[in-house]
Amino acid sequence: MKIIDWYILKRYLGTFFVMLLLFIPIGIAIDVADRINKILESKVPIEAVLEYYLDFTVYFANMLFPIFLFISIIWFTSKLASNTEIVAILSSGISYNRFLRPYIVGAAIISLIALIFGFFIVPPASAGYNDFRFKYLRRGEVRETMNVYKQLSENEFIYVSNFNLNTKTGYNFTLEKFEGNKLEYKIKANRIIYNDSTKDYTLKGYAKRIVGELDDKIETEDQKNVKFDFEIDDLTPTVYAAETMNLGELNRFIEKEKMRGSSNINSYLVVKYKKYSVPVSAFILTIIAVAVSSTKRRGGMGVNLALGIAFAFTYIFFDKIFGTLAEASSINPLFAVWFPNVVFGIMAVFLLKNARR
Repeated sequence: MKIIDWYILKRYLGTFFVMLLLFIPIGIAIDVADRINKILESKVPIEAVLEYYLDFTVYFANMLFPIFLFISIIWFTSKLASNTEIVAILSSGISYNRFLRPYIVGAAIISLIALIFGFFIVPPASAGYNDFRFKYLRRGEVRETMNVYKQLSENEFIYVSNFNLNTKTGYNFTLEKFEGNKLEYKIKANRIIYNDSTKDYTLKGYAKRIVGELDDKIETEDQKNVKFDFEIDDLTPTVYAAETMNLGELNRFIEKEKMRGSSNINSYLVVKYKKYSVPVSAFILTIIAVAVSSTKRRGGMGVNLALGIAFAFTYIFFDKIFGTLAEASSINPLFAVWFPNVVFGIMAVFLLKNARR
């Protein structure tokens, strides 16, 4: 049986990596056709373009990993079935579970690769991919955040109704500092503008209220330059920030953002939980793919491929929909990330039982 195990395992891994090598150039070609005008208009250095497409390759492969894996297994297993190789293996007295073993070993190898990529390789690639887009491809696009509320430290809180990153201007700014449960002072301004040269902020319509024991002291100025401890990034929370961090950095970042009361905390948690759920999906998708394609069907490989593509895109659909719901609503991120795996895990058990018959 070891010969058959190695035969199936090599086909499993070989077909998966060949599928990657076939589809990644197609993805790059489509992206080049879509971006070439903006790249030429922005006069992007060739080194930056090459580095971008290296990052794009990693980002693209990680994003479409389930589809590549699913289609590759459907493809080579259907060929085994059409050549009656699976019938010969099972007729020799080998159980279906034993036949499935090299597939599980292959899934374990792919899961380990996906885990390493998710923890260490995808984050810097994601940072390079997104930085290039915002620096060269989305130049001139208005980047604005709404209702930014953050806890800077144990005693300091800031609020901005909206902040425009292009002009580095925020509106309806408030900073409150407490001493225990008592308000120490409160700063308000109609507008807050970040100054790159001096690394400070200009407050328009400045007003500061210092709370006293008997009466309050109020300071007002039409315009005042102030240095604060917080950075401009605190006013412009980057949604994709979590994608650019390794696991240790991400855990520390999430704890910091929880303390600050970040409105994007669910988005960051979705990224964290997906680092673990994607490798697990390799096992689930492998079992479903084998169960669907190991039977010789009338219509040949085309029917199996159609079923496989339908299952793969349904999985991607569930994954994206529930991830978006977790980011935009009160749905628990852990539930949202793992729900597709649970649903397709149950489906895998059902299909496997039918395949054994």
